[in-house]
Amino acid sequence: MITQIKKSRLPRLKEVRVAAAMSGGVDSSVAAALLQKQGYKVIGLTMQLWPREAAAGPETSCCGIGAIEDAKRVAAKLGISHYVINCRVLFEQKVIQDFCHNYESGLTPNPCIKCNELVKFDYLLHQARKLGATYLATGHYAKIQRNNNKKKYALIKAKDPKKDQSYFLYTLTQDQLKHILFPLGNYTKAQVRSIAQKTGLPTAHRPESQEICFIPDNDYRRFLKERIGRKIKKGPITDIKGKRLGIHQGLPYYTIGQRKGLGIAAAQPLYVKEINRKKNILVVAPEADIYQDKLIANKIIFTNVSKLTGDVKARAKIRSAHKAAACTISPLGRGRVKVKFSYGQWAITPGQAIVFYKGNKIIGGGTILKAVASR
Repeated sequence: MITQIKKSRLPRLKEVRVAAAMSGGVDSSVAAALLQKQGYKVIGLTMQLWPREAAAGPETSCCGIGAIEDAKRVAAKLGISHYVINCRVLFEQKVIQDFCHNYESGLTPNPCIKCNELVKFDYLLHQARKLGATYLATGHYAKIQRNNNKKKYALIKAKDPKKDQSYFLYTLTQDQLKHILFPLGNYTKAQVRSIAQKTGLPTAHRPESQEICFIPDNDYRRFLKERIGRKIKKGPITDIKGKRLGIHQGLPYYTIGQRKGLGIAAAQPLYVKEINRKKNILVVAPEADIYQDKLIANKIIFTNVSKLTGDVKARAKIRSAHKAAACTISPLGRGRVKVKFSYGQWAITPGQAIVFYKGNKIIGGGTILKAVASR
């Protein structure tokens, strides 16, 4: 369902119309303002993700009622029409339920990637096109490059390495890249804040959004307990030789590489090395054993080819804040690859995304299935 917040005449169809996804934050607000300044005919879209009965969420939430109000104020300041797109059911099914299911399965998911793939750049893009927009624009820090000879598009890292969000966007298809704009790709965060202040945008001083937007207090253990608590069981904590060291409170409450909150005493620091869902065992090990140089990934997507036909040299990130490391990607068939790094990587975590780069360009990515022990 689409609810129009502000009535105004939409631009003529012959003009280039852009739907700006407005989350109520400073980034998406500035993205809309920049597009308008460049001469595009801009309308604003805000996704409604929280249930009506839920609390509005914290000030920094991009899902809360307050975010919709902030986006509405920015649209009024820019003099553009603003629409609220009801994505509650879709977000619940495709993002929140998937998040819980993955943790229940012993994985550590990345809900932002799932939201981008199935909600923002699928459903929301479709709604934008229904409203007559040629493009959907967002406040992501990334760039899109077009190869005119091959008529192909590539996703490129943003100018600001500290804010680059290309990792979260690796699932974008050629057709989606053709109809997406990232106005902030060549700006730093400081520049964006400055533009917001000079433009007089109501969101100029809004704090950064939190990491998991649908968990207001950032307490994911509480959230999982409320959602799937009846399925969470305590079990043994062992070392890599099987020696029992303690009791875990439930596998969904832990992730690979975790040290704090294990509740065990040992002569040296121990970290989570493996989450064994079949046996309900949490395996811990010293720091040196948490580094591994091989992994298997599935659900592989490559930007410009349907599949690999041989080994490919690239650099890969195994989490958003990870430094990309040199690796060799080898096809295994059935949408899977083996990745061999040039040196051990800290805490390779099943469920997280692995994203492949050539220079500043994303060439593909997938989901980490498991780490592989070196022989």
